[in-house]
Amino acid sequence: MIKLFRVSVPGSVLVMLLGDILLLVFCYLLPVLWTEELPLAEFLWADNGALQIGLVIVVLIAGLYLSDLYEHFRKQSITAVVQQLCLIQGVELLIQSLLSYVRSPLVSSKWTMLYGSIGALILLPLWRRLFTKLVARRKGGAKILFVGSSPMVQEIVKELHDRPEIGLRAAGYVDRKRDETAESLGLVYLGQPEELPQVTAAQDPERLIVSMRSDTPNSSANFPVEQLLDQQFTGRRIERVSTIYESIFGRVSIKDLQAEDLIFSFEPNHFAEQLQAVYSIVLAAFGFLITLPIMLLVGVAVKVTSTGPVLFRQTRVGKNKRLFVLYKFRSMRVDAEAKTGAVWATKNDPRITPIGGILRKLRLDELPQFINVIRGDMSLVGPRPERPEFVEMLENKIPFFRQRMSVKPGITGWAQINHKYGDTVEDTVTKLEYDLYYIKNMTPSLDAYVIFHTAKVMLLSRGAQ
Repeated sequence: MIKLFRVSVPGSVLVMLLGDILLLVFCYLLPVLWTEELPLAEFLWADNGALQIGLVIVVLIAGLYLSDLYEHFRKQSITAVVQQLCLIQGVELLIQSLLSYVRSPLVSSKWTMLYGSIGALILLPLWRRLFTKLVARRKGGAKILFVGSSPMVQEIVKELHDRPEIGLRAAGYVDRKRDETAESLGLVYLGQPEELPQVTAAQDPERLIVSMRSDTPNSSANFPVEQLLDQQFTGRRIERVSTIYESIFGRVSIKDLQAEDLIFSFEPNHFAEQLQAVYSIVLAAFGFLITLPIMLLVGVAVKVTSTGPVLFRQTRVGKNKRLFVLYKFRSMRVDAEAKTGAVWATKNDPRITPIGGILRKLRLDELPQFINVIRGDMSLVGPRPERPEFVEMLENKIPFFRQRMSVKPGITGWAQINHKYGDTVEDTVTKLEYDLYYIKNMTPSLDAYVIFHTAKVMLLSRGAQ
């Protein structure tokens, strides 16, 4: 796993991306050698050929990304890849037509586009299918050994089985007793913690993943301190299970989280918060001006399709539990909670107006929150602000829920791009885990990733409820 923008990306995904780029360069350069009379070097640098082909490849790679073809690629059939690629190439040809209409020097020749597109349509799916099979059959990858078999370990083992592109394989586990659930997932029991020297000598794992704890009651006597110290000082890499869990899932598991973990691993990044406050206001002001015509149209659409105000105002809980008024375009009936009181929105919620459903799907109802960002109530990126009625209930039910309010809430967030909208406590727990990961790794680069991915969500109409 390689960390980019504070996000762990499997190395095999980067290899596939590099392979896609090289293959596309080959597909669109080869027709040039056949059809262009200019020498290749002169075509590339004197005749804008490098920019022309570069634009084509950028659009195609962006299309592959927007089509989710770099996520969980083991599950993608060759037919699905061909279908998506045809759609992407259709968009590419449309862009080329527009460039040709305005007589842009970036337009590629018709023969380059024709032969290159045919070559890419044939070779790219075949290359991806071959690479996917190689990854799925690969016996290599970093070998890891688990010390303990907690529920987090079981989640990790299942994910490693489903996603071989992660590049990790479990050698087994040592623990005080056998765990039937872990073994049903294919995790092999290798012995007692005291047998760790013999087990590591036989298995030769690159990393030891420790899920047993030494800081809980009655656990210090069971924790293999001496054996782990010996492994540490012989050069073996040792990690807490929470570290690899966060790397694989992009969230902080609260199943085994202790207050001490938050105290010692969550260091306030005041510089990142101050920097975020500056660029959030600047970008929000720019976004407000750019989307003002759209907001005017949305406002008219809301007004003529249902009775009531255009803007919806609601009290939310911000940083350090400070209350503020959040602005949205109204997407529900005025009397939506007259009989029920404060309740979560649900899938196919009957209270949503017809135009409101479209606004929520495209996330256009969130645009007035640029005002909240400019006023300093919110940031562009952060945990979504909850209503006071829900905060009190969730604090009583979910441990560490209060800690998500240690930063400003956001229009979009790490939880929003990684988890579906949920209307249950279980969904809220999962979103809290994503929010804690964001708070722990809060940086401008992670904010940039979230904003970029949010644009993808909006383009593909994957909005919240």
